Amino acid sequence: MPDPAFVTGAPNWIDLGTPDVESATSFYHGLFGWELVPGGPETGGYGTYQLRGETVAGVMTVPEDQGKPAWSVYFQTPDADATARTVEKAGGTAAFPPMDVLDYGRMGGFTDNTGAYFGVWQPGTNPGLGVIMETGSLIWSELYTPDVPSAAAFFHTVFGWQTSEMNFPGGSYTVVRPARGDDDASFGGLVPLDQVPSEAAAGPHWLPYFAVDDTDAVVSTAERLGGRVTMPATDVPEVGRVATFADPAGASFAVIKPVPMPQG
Repeated sequence: MPDPAFVTGAPNWIDLGTPDVESATSFYHGLFGWELVPGGPETGGYGTYQLRGETVAGVMTVPEDQGKPAWSVYFQTPDADATARTVEKAGGTAAFPPMDVLDYGRMGGFTDNTGAYFGVWQPGTNPGLGVIMETGSLIWSELYTPDVPSAAAFFHTVFGWQTSEMNFPGGSYTVVRPARGDDDASFGGLVPLDQVPSEAAAGPHWLPYFAVDDTDAVVSTAERLGGRVTMPATDVPEVGRVATFADPAGASFAVIKPVPMPQG
């Protein structure tokens, strides 16, 4: 699982683009207890969601004619401009070039060589998310891609990611971790796009997972609040109980109640 001390190549920020921030806030507050801290004019209205006083995500209004509702995952870089050059050499493209966000940091948005959008965050005064791996916060990220080996090679070039295979009945799962991390530092996985019909319709994309204490209760609550369950609560041996959703505007995300970690 990701280390709370962010390192190069690890996810250090997520945000939600949605046409109706008020509606989204009602949904995620009811689901996870998140509170909205609105953004001022200096941030273009970009706000944050907080849980117990710590930032768990960013949120911004994206009109429907400018893009579909979606969650985005950002990865840490010490130099956003150098990363942008590496992305281009590796076969990716820039959705928008690196730019300063006041003194908070420097960010850029890209698509990888298989068409999935991702971002990078070069920390300034804002090091990244205030909490991860706790109930109601980011715990895992998955890339749904049409070509797992090609995506793995791309991100190895860009961030130095290492991969390993987790075998399970009927197949395997490609796990990714930072360049200098061991298996315990793994933060996500790469999944063939055609393997999960509910995700294939969205095309290549990153899917954030949020930790929960009771997956089945979250499923019931999400439906009551106007969300759509795209994969019902399912047990994954030695991993946890997972479910996937589209929020009321259509942005995809997942939850997991992880299996207890072995005590040392």
